Formats: sequence, C-alpha cells, structure tokens
Amino acid sequence: MLGCWGVGVLGCWFDNFSTASRLVREAEGRDAEPSACVLDAQSVKTSANMPAAGQGIDAGKKIAGRKRHLGVDTLGLPLAVWVTAASVSDNVGGIHLLSRIATANPRVTKAWADTGYRTKTIDHGARLGIDVEVVQRDPGVKGFKVIPRRWVVERTLGWLMHHRRLARDYERHAHRSEAIIHIEMIDLISRRLTTESTPNWRDT
Repeated sequence: MLGCWGVGVLGCWFDNFSTASRLVREAEGRDAEPSACVLDAQSVKTSANMPAAGQGIDAGKKIAGRKRHLGVDTLGLPLAVWVTAASVSDNVGGIHLLSRIATANPRVTKAWADTGYRTKTIDHGARLGIDVEVVQRDPGVKGFKVIPRRWVVERTLGWLMHHRRLARDYERHAHRSEAIIHIEMIDLISRRLTTESTPNWRDT
C-alpha cells in the first residue's frame, strides 16, 4: 500500500503527527515541546513472506523478525521510531534514537532507559547534552511490578499491539513499518484529542 505513496504525502502525515502531538501535550497541561524522553525496543515476529535479508534473531528474547526502537515523551507519544532487524542491539538503536531526538527536539535533556542501554548510549547522550539514566528493576521483587519511567514507553508498545497491522511486521521494507507505526499513532492521538473511543481488533 505504502509503495504508491510519495515522499511528500508521508511528510505531510508526519508534520500533522508532530502538530497533533503538541496539541495533546498542551491539552494535558504540558509544554508543547518535550524536555525528556524514554527509550525502549520491541522485537516482533514477521510474516511468512518476509525476505530473510530484512530480519534477524533477537537472541535474548528468542524472536526471529524485526525490532522496533522507540523513543517517546513522558506522555508516551513517539519522538523517534526506527525499525531494524531483530539482531540489532538496543545500544545501537538507542544511539540512533537519541541522535534523531536531539535534532528534532533540542529541548530534550533527559532520557530514561532499561539496562539494555549501556555505556555507549549513555556516552552518546552526554555528547548530545542528554543525561541518560538507566532505570533498573528491583531484583528483590518477584512477579509483575510497574517500573518508574519505563512503564510509559512500555505502554506505548502495548498500544501498538492493539492494531492488527502491527501484531506482526507484515511490511517488506523497514521504512514502511515505521510509516505504519506513525499512522497508527496518528489514529491514537486523534482519538485522544476528540475523546473518542473505538473498539480495536482484540475486541471483535
């Protein structure tokens, strides 16, 4: 579907996404421009017709497919999205996300992430003027527990999975997967602005 879309059309969509995100932030009593972000990544399986060259294996999670690297603001609204083979490390993804966030959102000076983002991501953030703080899970707590700051981006990743098109990665090219994520988030933001609530595919 996206193959017939021109760059200008997608650019228009993304401009509208940025504008809508600012409106949501203002409606929530926040500044239009974010000053902090949260990083995380999600490995997902791909469809059966996916070329082998476009995917990899996340050894830690034992998933063959692609990885969605995501940077969000403190409301969970995406600031940067990067889709790669699942074999790409969180560190590499974190470095790429921080560079894109720093360029598009120069007010961002703080970032939270999990233990997958180690020294290289922290050092790269420091060079960009972004303080990257690793939020660790309490080893003494068993079972499910909401982790401060990290829950924001984990919730966003959960939102994505409520869209049938994103339950797996069905796109032949990674940049199309990124576009689908942006489009689905435009849908979410539009409903937040209009206070509409519509059923998703899990409700059917």
